[in-house]
Amino acid sequence: MPELPDITIYIEALERRVLGQTLDRTRIVTPFLLRTAAPPLSALDGRRLIELRRVGKRIAFGLEEGLWLVLHLMIAGRLHWRGPGIRVVGRQVAGQFDFPNGSLWLTEAGTKKRASLHLVQGEESLRQLDPGGLEVIGCSLNSFSETLTRENHTLKRALTDPRLFSGVGNAYSDEILHAARLSPVALTQKLPGDQVARLHQAVQETLLSWTTLLRSQVGDGFPENVTAFRPEMAVHGKFGQPCPRCGNKVQRIRYADNETNYCPTCQTGGRLLADRSLSLLLKKDWPRTPEELEELRGTERKRS
Repeated sequence: MPELPDITIYIEALERRVLGQTLDRTRIVTPFLLRTAAPPLSALDGRRLIELRRVGKRIAFGLEEGLWLVLHLMIAGRLHWRGPGIRVVGRQVAGQFDFPNGSLWLTEAGTKKRASLHLVQGEESLRQLDPGGLEVIGCSLNSFSETLTRENHTLKRALTDPRLFSGVGNAYSDEILHAARLSPVALTQKLPGDQVARLHQAVQETLLSWTTLLRSQVGDGFPENVTAFRPEMAVHGKFGQPCPRCGNKVQRIRYADNETNYCPTCQTGGRLLADRSLSLLLKKDWPRTPEELEELRGTERKRS
């Protein structure tokens, strides 16, 4: 799912192309993409785009007459810029937004179509689509600490809760926790003050450095290859690969459609966190260290 750095780069690329332009036509291809009925989509035709804004992980297109077109890309939604006159093609195309100088395409891979589009009018209606999480870039340590400890959750859950923190998801939370050298399952209300400060610094530095890196990679182009798995990442998507800090293998916790990646040496004092899908099977035999896990895997390979 595109997160704060990715959404920021999308918005900057869109500002260079469509800010001040007239939205000539909007075409919805995928059923259920549009989640609102009033105002009608036809109200956008001929309106000038006057503002682009990030609302959590959403992109808000502000048009004349107080209209806001709010797009949530979810996991598989991506944006693409095409020159004028190119028609929508392909099963993955969910919508097209035509401007005088080109078209913005929305695609969504896979069978689960989760991307959403809301058309609302007025700032108050826009605010209702904002989960209300703290804007972490530039926030004070006090406000960060207060938000973090408001409820007692694991650090991973807290960082990815849009009601607590704005724009942070599965990928960058892994990178933040690795940079802070903190366990993803540490509890927020039991975190010492020095570790809260370390996490606050890691949030700022990680998101800013990734935004800078993505900006340099895109240049004046359009971010066509937005992904949650990048070679420069330290642990996210790097299960079984060496940690760039200590060289030991990155491990994971799998749940539902997601997984958390972490380094036991750098983040959990060498302790292996229980992977629900395996620990339920192994129960008391679940290995406590990466070395025990490797030994177990070696035994299983010999048996097979």
